[in-house]
Amino acid sequence: MSNAVQQAPAAHPPRMRAQESVSAPTEPMTGAQSLIRSLEEVGADTVFGIPGGAILPAYDPMMDSTRLRHVLVRHEQGAGHAATGYAQATGKVGVCIATSGPGATNLVTPIADAHMDSVPLVAITGQVPSRAIGTDAFQEADIVGITMPITKHNFLVTSAEDIPRTIAEAFHLASTGRPGPVLVDITKDALQAQTVFSWPQAVQLPGYRPRTRPHPRQVREAARLITSAERPVLYVGGGVLKAHATAELRDLAELTGVPVVTTLMALGAFPGSHPQHLGMPGMHGDVPAVAALQKADLIVALGARFDDRVTGRLDSFAPFAKVVHADIDPAEIGKNRAADVPIVGDAREVISALAAAVREEYKEGDAGDHTAWWQDLGRWRDTYPRGYELPADGSLSPQQVIERIGRLAPDGTLFASGVGQHQMWAAQFLPHEEPGTWLNSGGAGTMGYAVPAAMGAKAGRPDRTVWAVDGDGCFQMTNQELVTCALNNIPIKVAVINNGALGMVRQWQNLFYGARFSNTVLHDGATNAATGSTRGVGSAANRGTRVPDFVLLAEAMGCVGLRCESSDELDAVIDKANSVTDRPVVVDFIVHEDAMVWPMIPAGTSNDDIMAARDVRPDFGDAADD
Repeated sequence: MSNAVQQAPAAHPPRMRAQESVSAPTEPMTGAQSLIRSLEEVGADTVFGIPGGAILPAYDPMMDSTRLRHVLVRHEQGAGHAATGYAQATGKVGVCIATSGPGATNLVTPIADAHMDSVPLVAITGQVPSRAIGTDAFQEADIVGITMPITKHNFLVTSAEDIPRTIAEAFHLASTGRPGPVLVDITKDALQAQTVFSWPQAVQLPGYRPRTRPHPRQVREAARLITSAERPVLYVGGGVLKAHATAELRDLAELTGVPVVTTLMALGAFPGSHPQHLGMPGMHGDVPAVAALQKADLIVALGARFDDRVTGRLDSFAPFAKVVHADIDPAEIGKNRAADVPIVGDAREVISALAAAVREEYKEGDAGDHTAWWQDLGRWRDTYPRGYELPADGSLSPQQVIERIGRLAPDGTLFASGVGQHQMWAAQFLPHEEPGTWLNSGGAGTMGYAVPAAMGAKAGRPDRTVWAVDGDGCFQMTNQELVTCALNNIPIKVAVINNGALGMVRQWQNLFYGARFSNTVLHDGATNAATGSTRGVGSAANRGTRVPDFVLLAEAMGCVGLRCESSDELDAVIDKANSVTDRPVVVDFIVHEDAMVWPMIPAGTSNDDIMAARDVRPDFGDAADD
């Protein structure tokens, strides 16, 4: 890959259309050649994968493709998460490829991850020859059966002539309606067989008709509720980003003056610095955002699914609110919370229609008075601002590290996060001003997501700086993909928030299990002491995980390795990392091990029980009863 700066793709590339015709000559070739040609026809430009016996026929013609770049990963899970990161960063369908048996099953976690977060992904797997299916052949696994619950659709292809049509359908299914992963399992004999390539002139799927245009009557009823509500909230989910509806969302919000909350998957859909943005709702959300939903008399849910991390105990969630629920997937509407006004449709079309209907209501003189509502919201903002305390012992605060990374990052930087405390701090303290700049595993909560996802994002957006914010636990799951980055000129930057423990689990043990830290410490006290610490396990001073030594490990994998242990050197180390553009960089930030994520709503409890800090429970007053 050239070191030259490439032109960035459009922020929101168009999706493949169902009736799009492609003119292509008809010519004889193998099924494997047909597969590569089909990937070129759908516009794929990057594939992440590892060859193996059953998929090997496809790798030979891949060498001849001038339009398809293959990135050889070190583990199939890395291929799947890289394809997801590529899709989230570019808006295009991510592609990963693996062989049969264990190669295919190693894709299960990233497929499940993409399914939970509605990421357009096509996973292509080789399968044993069709005559061997069901015989327990070498490296045989029923990957179609295994992944059926976690894919939008999957295919088993046993005939070479079906490959072009199947690939066209897979990309269409993955990228339209509610996006999601599609598996294409192709038998080895189908790849080896001779066929005549014929690209379908249109995708014909009679049973698949996503409804994108909302019903006008439902839109009008929703507009009436919006203009008459006294305490409305726009509850924005990741579907708004998937629909490329951020401009429409801002128009609706500013038109109505309604406060906005954005979920973990929707960060960047609405500018974090906008005065109407209350922050993120949920278990570790902002107090004003949680309070707004609890006290609202109307919730307008846009591309959100009322998941348990947002609602807390469902029977106590938003007890005063009517609900307008708009989603492209009708199965989500009413699944967890009954909707007073259900709207099935694409978020972009729904929001545009809502704004037009609200304008009509305003012409009739109907407009809600939100003055008292904003007074309550302002009081909660002033009383419970987002913040953190610096450790008394002078060690690094993880929140401070992440905040400084965000402040010092170049404009347009993409951030990928692992899962755990560092994920929540990244959600809280990184800047979330633009769509498509925040990548994380929201629904599945997959540890090990950050490094390969950042790799995929950088491969898709080589013009952008990409930081992965990872924990020392997560990092040890997939850091081998740094070798892939180093060898393929994918210079990502990784911040390891090293507290020497599985931080989020340790926080729960601290709060709910009497500080009995069973199997969450990632080092032994003796090793830590040998590096300069005098502490025993569980004491306040922390030297982080030192086995492995992340700096030496990074250097061994062809990366630049740095370490930061004090706030005095923090900005200088981050600046040095930002200055390296020809290789991946890993920065080992040694942080205080007892830092906790606040606010917090304990699992299974009501959102009314939110704690702004330890032993600090907010007083929301009687906003709903005023």
